[in-house]
Amino acid sequence: MKFSLLLVAAVAEAAMAGPGCDAPKPDKDGRYTISAPGIKAKFIPYGATMTNLFVKDKNGKDVDVVLGYDDVAYYPKDPGHPVYNAIPGRYANRIGNGQYKIDGVTYKTEQNDGSNTLHSGTNNWSFRVFNVTAFSADSITFSILDASNSSQGMLGRVESSVTYSVTDSTWHIKMTAKSLDQKTPLLLTQHTYFNLDAYRDPSTSQIWDHTLSLPYSKRYLEGDQGALPTGKILTAAPRSINDFASAADLAVGHARNQTGFQGNCGADGACEGYNGYFLIDDAPRDAAVVTLSSAFSGVKAELRTDQPGVVLYTCNWMDGSAVLKGSQGIKGVNEKVGKSSCIAIEAQEYPDGINHPEWNRVDKQIYGPGQAYKWESSWKFGLV
Repeated sequence: MKFSLLLVAAVAEAAMAGPGCDAPKPDKDGRYTISAPGIKAKFIPYGATMTNLFVKDKNGKDVDVVLGYDDVAYYPKDPGHPVYNAIPGRYANRIGNGQYKIDGVTYKTEQNDGSNTLHSGTNNWSFRVFNVTAFSADSITFSILDASNSSQGMLGRVESSVTYSVTDSTWHIKMTAKSLDQKTPLLLTQHTYFNLDAYRDPSTSQIWDHTLSLPYSKRYLEGDQGALPTGKILTAAPRSINDFASAADLAVGHARNQTGFQGNCGADGACEGYNGYFLIDDAPRDAAVVTLSSAFSGVKAELRTDQPGVVLYTCNWMDGSAVLKGSQGIKGVNEKVGKSSCIAIEAQEYPDGINHPEWNRVDKQIYGPGQAYKWESSWKFGLV
């Protein structure tokens, strides 16, 4: 799984090679750059990963608001593999007890997260080198042909593509997929990690002072100690730990002093904050379903999506070993990715929905030949 910078670039270029066709070439640092007024984004083929996202802060300066590495070659080498802004697939998030059924047949998947399967196991799409199949000044498309059983228990070939594009201060993501041979699980997401301050706030590197609003997400899935949904759908009371719907000015850490915040995301009390799924109910078409903002940088990010909910993860398991990019941090103050210093926001279908028929999501997570899987979201950036 160790790909050098040259190999990553070579694979991407080869994908477009052909008679009369020049392969798209990355920048000297191995990244593909797209830009539009107020926004610039950089990507690599490994995992169809966004490595940098520059938007304007309250002073009109560029700020890099997503996590990543300066060294492109380190993405496949990082033993922690946090799935920085990549595409995990073909079934993102957790599968309970490493198994699921299709038409009465039980399929076993790799148990790489305790007794559960996370992101389809240790050969999921975030470990793969995608092909670059289109590239322009403001758009790039990555494609993959996933072989049958390349991730344990994920049978049948799947063809998929993700297109990233930018317009005025907005990042657009579109994904498509289709099974070529047989019924198979499909659940994709863009696994985006944010710190809207780019770790430049000298008072803290943590995410708790960011403001978070989910106005259509009063309900959430109860999780067990392994962050696997139990099947219960709960409703958050105003100002409770899992409430981000009752007011627009709730801090990510608004409930830090409440009993239960430590352990809210499981691990027998070791996981503080969030690692769970929030349902989106009755949102008007094109409404912002998540708004994340920071008073320090002045940056505001609004999510619009066709997905029925989002996963929030507040980076509890970051251990301070990962070094920040040169575009982030303060030398001698904030230099590494520490615990609770970022937030991953992942628009997606219900986690483990294939094992919970009571949610009526199975037909939206199992796809056979001739059925098209589609996923679309956008992040619009502005000022508080």
